[in-house]
Amino acid sequence: MEAGVEELMPRLLPVEDWDLAEDFDPAVPPRTPQEYLKRVQIEAARCPDVVVAKIDPRKLKKKQTVNISISGCQPAPEGYSPTLRWQQQQVANFSAVRQSLNKHRNHWRSQNLDSNVIMPNSEDEEGWKKFCLGERIYSEIEALPSNENIGIDYMQVGFPPLLSIVSRMNQATVTSVLEYLISWFGEKKFTPELGRWLYALLACLEKPLLPEAHSLIRQLARRCSEVRVLEENKNEEQISALNLMICLVSRYFNQRDLADEPS
Repeated sequence: MEAGVEELMPRLLPVEDWDLAEDFDPAVPPRTPQEYLKRVQIEAARCPDVVVAKIDPRKLKKKQTVNISISGCQPAPEGYSPTLRWQQQQVANFSAVRQSLNKHRNHWRSQNLDSNVIMPNSEDEEGWKKFCLGERIYSEIEALPSNENIGIDYMQVGFPPLLSIVSRMNQATVTSVLEYLISWFGEKKFTPELGRWLYALLACLEKPLLPEAHSLIRQLARRCSEVRVLEENKNEEQISALNLMICLVSRYFNQRDLADEPS
């Protein structure tokens, strides 16, 4: 080692220069304490002064900036705010769904999937978007050519969140897919396919929430409130679905500051 390095990194234990055996080979396991300490000295001397980490840019997520908002949800359009009784009923129904899912998870997990169901890797963001939403929505195709002689093409319309599918997803995958779909929803419109998957993933989300999941569901509720305000045709079914997402986040997962005030 250089003298400068020695001064900055003093030895914790004194290591003297012993007379090692002539057949000492630093490449083989040490046979004595002296050989071990000598080998440590040799390896330390070979370490470079500066080490640069090799980073694969492909593994970095595209969006590195996280915008955190502490504001609540925007109020529902006049006449569309859900009643307290309706919200309580939705929470009760959702709780029953979660209990049933947890009770029968092992059963559904053991069921064989159809040959055409190939679940993407948890890190495959684009693969999960296509799997859940279908090629039609993912590629923003207005309509598919109808052919009554052919069965449902789930690659085009998306796979529904069947119990045999969601029961196979661990919490890391549930959180990742939830993040992918909420990110998608941040720039796209709300669709029934998206709503079904969001509901199913929330049902699979374990409590207490991890910080990442906590942030995600709050982001979801705020986005639902934004879309609800911008709903031009005031489609009751659409607004009801958005109300449901906000209700579950605020009242089941105890994010009360995001809750709709009862009408």
